Amino acid sequence: MTQSRLGRREALRLGGLSAMGAFLAACGVEGKGKPQASVAPDAVAKFWGGKTQNGKLNFANWPLYMDPKHPELKAFTKKTGIQVNYQEVIAEMGPWFAKVQPQLSAGQSIGYDLMVVTNSIQFGQFRDSGFLAPLDHSKLPNYAANAAKSYATSAYDPGNVFSIPYTSGITGIAYDPTKIKEPITKIADLWNPKYKGRVGMMRDLQELGNFGLLAAGLDPAKSDETGWKQAAAKLKEQKDAGIVRNYYEQNYIDALGKGEVWITMAWSGDVFQKNVSDGTNYKFVIPEDGGTIWTDNMAIPVTAENPVDAIMMMDFLYELENATTLAEYINYVCPVPAAQAQMKKHAATATGEDQAFLNAVADSPLVFPGEAEYKRLHYYVNFDTAEEKNDFERVFQPIVLG
Repeated sequence: MTQSRLGRREALRLGGLSAMGAFLAACGVEGKGKPQASVAPDAVAKFWGGKTQNGKLNFANWPLYMDPKHPELKAFTKKTGIQVNYQEVIAEMGPWFAKVQPQLSAGQSIGYDLMVVTNSIQFGQFRDSGFLAPLDHSKLPNYAANAAKSYATSAYDPGNVFSIPYTSGITGIAYDPTKIKEPITKIADLWNPKYKGRVGMMRDLQELGNFGLLAAGLDPAKSDETGWKQAAAKLKEQKDAGIVRNYYEQNYIDALGKGEVWITMAWSGDVFQKNVSDGTNYKFVIPEDGGTIWTDNMAIPVTAENPVDAIMMMDFLYELENATTLAEYINYVCPVPAAQAQMKKHAATATGEDQAFLNAVADSPLVFPGEAEYKRLHYYVNFDTAEEKNDFERVFQPIVLG
């Protein structure tokens, strides 16, 4: 069990993608734009009227986002009779949107009835182009009963009109308690001159910019170019003072392991997996002034040939047992809080390393954040246009490259 756990980003890195490219595909954005989260009152009835279960489902997902033995899919087929064609065909959001956009624009099937879409600029493109089916929440009783309530308030899809979460991840601060004895609690700790030359920051501009905004006391979701420049100035102060050791891609976790950095921006799943695989005890904290969260979401293309089968799968994955086994494999944030207790039950019947691993997952706030943690999490700056995205990159790129 313990040897099979690799995060999605690690899978992409091993598959030949750069870690930065993998993260840019994975990170979510939310913010100042107004998503078209509402639909016409009769949209749900119009879409779902007359549609029936067909007994088959084509499911597009990211690599290593489900146990390769597909226990949840097998259980779904056993319960419903629906045969699932599951394909790990999504590697980056931009290329995925570019691939399916022509068919969706032409009103044609993309060959998949269910897909996992990050709350990125591409989610907005899918949503605003009318490419996502409005969900019939009467068909999602398990989601209503078991999902963390905070997911219904996301700015990219308030009320879960078009999507429900598959899993989430957190960006916060990791540090080595053998090197840093005092508690790390704020983003300002990444600016502390006591750690000069031992601080790691992320090279990814969205992540870096988001932390710069939070450090400047600004809400990323409400920021504009004026705020971006304030955040960049804050980051430049940190850089000019020699506090930053380097701007890292995913190799920040290796730098932490080697002692090159003592404290660094970090992704929750990486820290959890590093501690489990190497026996380390690195601490991960969501700063008091905020961390960031991204969410990968299940959505149904508007041209899906088997939408009833797809929404049945979406709700099935919110049954407690299925949400639990998914979290045991994925190790990122589970959207079903009750899965924590269920995982403890699984651990009680396991032995040896498997038992220790399951207990570690169940006890981890990186997998099961509490409401206090959720309240400190922000989504990323949203770009309504490509020009805005270019402006953002132009502001922050000199920090990394200069």
